[in-house]
Order: sequence, then structure tokens, then C-alpha cells
Amino acid sequence: MKVALMVPFVTDETVDLVLHAEKLGVDSVWVPEMWAYDAFTPLAYLAARTSRIKLATGVVQLGARTPASLASSAMSLQALSGGRFLLGMGVSGPKVMEGWHGVRFDAPVTMTRETIEIIRLISAGEKLSYQGKVFQLPLPDSQGRALTSFAPPAHVPIYNAALGPRNLRLTGELADGWLGNAFLPESADVFLDPIAAGAAESGRTLADLDLVAPVAVEITDDVDAVARKHAGGYAFTIGAMGEFYRKAFERQGFELDEVVRLWKAGEREAAADAVPVDIGAKTNLLGTEAMIAERITLLESVGISTLLVKLDGGIGRQIDTLARLLGILSHLNV
Repeated sequence: MKVALMVPFVTDETVDLVLHAEKLGVDSVWVPEMWAYDAFTPLAYLAARTSRIKLATGVVQLGARTPASLASSAMSLQALSGGRFLLGMGVSGPKVMEGWHGVRFDAPVTMTRETIEIIRLISAGEKLSYQGKVFQLPLPDSQGRALTSFAPPAHVPIYNAALGPRNLRLTGELADGWLGNAFLPESADVFLDPIAAGAAESGRTLADLDLVAPVAVEITDDVDAVARKHAGGYAFTIGAMGEFYRKAFERQGFELDEVVRLWKAGEREAAADAVPVDIGAKTNLLGTEAMIAERITLLESVGISTLLVKLDGGIGRQIDTLARLLGILSHLNV
């Protein structure tokens, strides 16, 4: 099982953390993109400071850029990094796309399919002629012409952050990997069955995809407190970020209407308290080393191939936690 590192944004401290992670053997570092910094620019800086660790967007929002713009940025980073770049992407939701980017949130699964197909055409060095439902290239009844990138062809691994059944199935059909937010291994089939069905359509199996589980890691004896803290942290995601995360958790058996009601009423602390503690405990790696080892074994048994870890505390504590996690994995030999 591989370990990847999520950093919230790039500062002098996080660069030091990434350099330590590279020395420890961490497979990849992921930089998010929300309504603040972009993801590509920090990764270009990290490409110049590192030599082995892979560099991934975690994730860029589809619709914020054209597929051709995404392909250009991805191919640039692939060239700058010596082939270490991974393109993590997702559809986001209407609150971000329509509120921040000013782009209508329509046909997200179709947009995902067409974006992947267009990026693959461009990165393979093929002439860009594409007639989809969302994108038509060149534009019909225009002065546009079908162009071919003059950059050398370059494979760009694509990871899709999918939650809904249709998008999960598309991930299995087309993507190189899956970013599994809101994932509990106890209900893995909710996510992995649609991915497997999509993979079968392309003559593949789940083993052909890199299945990535984002997990916060805290090694502690105070298990109940940290589980409660991480559960409460989901109140914003469930209450403010649209229906996608809520539905993903509800498909796994959780009742969340009260969380949404309290959040919309402005009762933020009560909403955090109403999030089931199992959401915090079972989507992350929390507790003693023995407890974390047990959770890793479960994740590995259902097919997860990469742990995308989020660390807490100062840089010294984060490096220590990362080293201890790698020690647990080495002992488990997974």
C-alpha cells in the first residue's frame, strides 16, 4: 500500500514537510484547489524542489478551465517534473462553480467524461476534433480549426474524485485512479461496485485502478475525543457544500437530516455535535498504533491501494506521525 501526503497549501514549512516525506519514501504529494489558491502553481514550485515524489492536484474543479487548458497545464507539469505529475480532478458542486467561477453546474458526469476524453486526445498528440454534448471542438459555425498540440505526447494519469453512482461507474470505465472521499471500508461496496462495473465495460478490474482513500491520521490514546473532533469537522461539508457528500454518507446508512437542519438554522456547534461519531472514526486513521494497523488492514482488504494522509499539528509532529505511519505499514507488510 502506498502513502500519499495532502498539504493544504505551499509555504516554507510545507516545503520542508514535503522534502522530509520524499526522504521517507512517500509516493506522492497532493495540493488542493478551492476558492483560494490554485493547485498547479504550487506543484510547479515543488517540482523544482523535489526529485522523486509524484505531484498531484487534489483536486482541480472541472468547468473552471476548458479541457484544453487543463491538458496544457498537465502536460507542462509532466514535462517540468520528469513524468511525475498526476491530474486529480472533480466536478465540485453548484455552490463553488456558480458562486466562485460563475459557471453553470450542468451535466457534471457528461462534462467529466468529455473532459477526460479531450485531455486524452490532446496528450496523445492527436488532432483535436471532438463532438460532445458539452464540448464541440472546433466550435460549429466558427472560424476555428482542429489543432494538434506541438508538445510531445505525454501520458497524464487521471484521478477522478467521484461520489455518485454514475460518476463512480465512469471512473471505473475511464480513469487511472479514484479519490474516495467520504469512504468507510465497512460499506466499500457502495463505491467499489459501481467502479468495478465501469471497469468491466473497459475490460478492466478494480486492480487496474489506483484506489485512493483520503484519511486524517492522529496517533493517540484519546480516541473518543479525536473521533468526535473529526466527525464535527464534517458538519460544514454536509451542511454547506450541497448534497453530494450528504448523499454519499446516506448511501452508507447514516441519517443526516438533523445535521443539515441545524447548519441551515445557523446552529453550527449543534450541527457538529449531531454528526455521527462513526463518520469521524471510520473515515480516518485515529487511535493507537494497534488500532490504526487494524484499520489499514481493513482498507487493504477491500482494495484500497493508496492512503492520502492529512496530518495535524506543527511540522515536527507531522513528520513524526508520518514516520510512525510508515513504520506501521512496514510492520504489516502491505
